[in-house]
Amino acid sequence: MSRIDELITQYCPKGVEFKTLGEFASLVRGNGMPKADLVSEGVGAIHYGQIYTRYGVWATETLSFVTSEKAAKLAKVDPGDIIITNTSENIEDVGKAVAWLGAETIVTGGHATVIKHSQNPKYLAYWFASVNFSIQKRKLATGTKVIDVSAKQLSTIRIPVPPLEVQREIVRILDQFTQLEAELEAELEARRRQYEYYRDQLLTFREAGGVRWIPMGEFGTVFGGLTGKSKADFTDGNARFIAYTNVFNNIAVDLHRDDRVRVDRGEKQRALARGDILFTGSSETVGEVAMSSVVTSEPEEPTYLNSFSIGFRPTDAALLDPEFSKHLFRSSELRKQLVATASGVTRFNVSKSRLAKVLVPIPARDRQRDIAAALDKFDALVNDLSVGLPAELNARRKQYEYYRDKLLTFKELPA
Repeated sequence: MSRIDELITQYCPKGVEFKTLGEFASLVRGNGMPKADLVSEGVGAIHYGQIYTRYGVWATETLSFVTSEKAAKLAKVDPGDIIITNTSENIEDVGKAVAWLGAETIVTGGHATVIKHSQNPKYLAYWFASVNFSIQKRKLATGTKVIDVSAKQLSTIRIPVPPLEVQREIVRILDQFTQLEAELEAELEARRRQYEYYRDQLLTFREAGGVRWIPMGEFGTVFGGLTGKSKADFTDGNARFIAYTNVFNNIAVDLHRDDRVRVDRGEKQRALARGDILFTGSSETVGEVAMSSVVTSEPEEPTYLNSFSIGFRPTDAALLDPEFSKHLFRSSELRKQLVATASGVTRFNVSKSRLAKVLVPIPARDRQRDIAAALDKFDALVNDLSVGLPAELNARRKQYEYYRDKLLTFKELPA
């Protein structure tokens, strides 16, 4: 921190100049490039959906490619440019940025904007992850089910622009935090793979072993999510709803997330109950469709499923233990069947009739409990933020976020 103070005293003792993004950068909105266009080799490409989960603050290599013919029609990303997302299902993810630091020009597609500038690219990418940006983007965001911050709106964001010497020192410090996080994340990912292997071993059943396989439609009911909802219903909600990302990211539904919707008396909406199994109803990639999450406890208030997901309620609550179900429907054997329920080209949608035909293994209840208990212990080592490596990583992230926001907060140069 002392080195930063020295540089600020040397280069900007009276304060740091703040500029709107549009004053020092040009913004190019992306277009096209559904995930179906992505291939294994060709021209490097970053899809907006990958920025949320697959990329950090900066990247030197792309995970995907497009053909040269398709690349010719897409927005170009030169080394040093920033790619920032314009669209998300939640306010936290919209505006997530990645600095492209590779040697070659790549491309990006729709729902993303390319920022071309003359600042330190990592500095800008770190700033777009800061609380100061978050405060501003919340005021500009529009939409309810889909949140949007347009390129035009982004151009009005006010950003502190210290001299490049100060930017470089901030980047040097934050890079050290990022490297420490990356090392912990790599170790945690290795543990996740161990858990998945162990889970699949425990959840591979054969009929010869006395386990019944029953089509879902024969022991429960498939149902849809919220219907007839307008934008206004999500601005003044009186009930909880389970968002798509809640289903996608959690094997057990997070019933305490504050996603709200208005449901009036007399509406025929199905409230969720303990034991319900929820599935994401669509995705741009077939491998991510029908991701499952289970309601493992009774909701404390009426809670509903979003319209982009599908629910399943066992007729006999005693047939499947919810703690067992949360692991079972994420296992490789069930995932193969679930993925096969979807069809499409640029977007894949789950068929309720096909979902009803998915065969589910039903072992004895005591065996379900034993398997769930074993997997819960392993899962805690990977995902429980209160113990072990996840706790250490969580603490490191909070430390990083504290110093990032402190380093990126400046006294503004008087006008």
